[in-house]
Amino acid sequence: MADHFSEVSSQGWFSRIGNSIKGILVGAVLFLASFALLWWNEGRAVDTAKMLAEGKGAFVSVANDKVDPANEGKLIHVNGKATTTETVSDPQFKVSAPALKLKRLVEMYQWKEETKRETKKKLGGGEETITTYDYKKDWDDEAINSADFRHPEGHQNPGALPFPSETYAAQKITLGAFTLSPSLAGSINAWEALPVTAPVQAGGEAPEGIRPAGGGYYKGADPASPQVGDVRVTFKVVKPADVSVVSKQAGESFVPYVASNGKALEMLDLGLKSGEQMFAEAEAANATLTWILRFVGWLVMAIGISMVFSPLAVVADVIPFLGDMLGLGIAIFAGLVAAVLSLITIAIAWLFYRPLLGVALIVVAVALIVWLKKSGHKKHVAAA
Repeated sequence: MADHFSEVSSQGWFSRIGNSIKGILVGAVLFLASFALLWWNEGRAVDTAKMLAEGKGAFVSVANDKVDPANEGKLIHVNGKATTTETVSDPQFKVSAPALKLKRLVEMYQWKEETKRETKKKLGGGEETITTYDYKKDWDDEAINSADFRHPEGHQNPGALPFPSETYAAQKITLGAFTLSPSLAGSINAWEALPVTAPVQAGGEAPEGIRPAGGGYYKGADPASPQVGDVRVTFKVVKPADVSVVSKQAGESFVPYVASNGKALEMLDLGLKSGEQMFAEAEAANATLTWILRFVGWLVMAIGISMVFSPLAVVADVIPFLGDMLGLGIAIFAGLVAAVLSLITIAIAWLFYRPLLGVALIVVAVALIVWLKKSGHKKHVAAA
């Protein structure tokens, strides 16, 4: 049975024009959505910055060897080793370890479908699309429904995994005299492999025929030559680790600190860090996320504008070269217009949230508009 298939499909010029006209509505939705995303992102960034600034000026660093009632309700910074006296166990496989967390990862060897498409324009405005389907076998921790494959024949998967992946955590994880809240404990994810070599212990619910192999358990004929339907089970643990916490003291534990703007503040980092270092890293992360979302907003807007004007490029595709040139021009135009509108949107948002920086961004946007007009005027004069 072949594992590689190719299909060729064609679309006429009039059909392409019709689809591009339908795409105008999608482009308009993306265009409008980009403004909402950009505005929301600026509000999120400012609220987070204010929350971090308030926390940075309010936190108190304390030792972890005792809980001081005088700090009740205050934002505190404390670090040390997060540990537990418990042994975390997987009841199904009877695997246990003195750890903060234990994870069972279950994978099945299955068929996977990979799809690739290559589209070529034809003289007259039509398109020819070559779609290739490749089928390969690999491990995956989720069941892949082979009924959804383009060519399921000879590539059938067994269905559901025999048992799920699971994560088990210690009930009580301490940091010196403090007990970490579930949300803070959930942030400790320094996973390490936990090799197992003993046979499955009696009393568990593991399926028959599973045996130790490769540091975990295996169900199948030969681990060195897996077949579709084979199952492997591996384990990972989070061992006691040095952590640093910034949160509100609540008895011997913690709850999120709510800033004056309503934003909740609670941080846990791996390693022994000062409060100043944690806030500096949080501020840097906020700035990075802000710029990423600004780029996403600009990109969504540019795509929306391109889709609105795409029928023009499709019409010009009667001669593919002309369509490509017009398409490139539309893309450049969309990118520049999106840049101007994004700057203006961000600036107005900053006027609303932080007026001084908003004025500076408006000046930049106006300068860009003037430059675009002058560039267009020079080209017009040169053409004349």
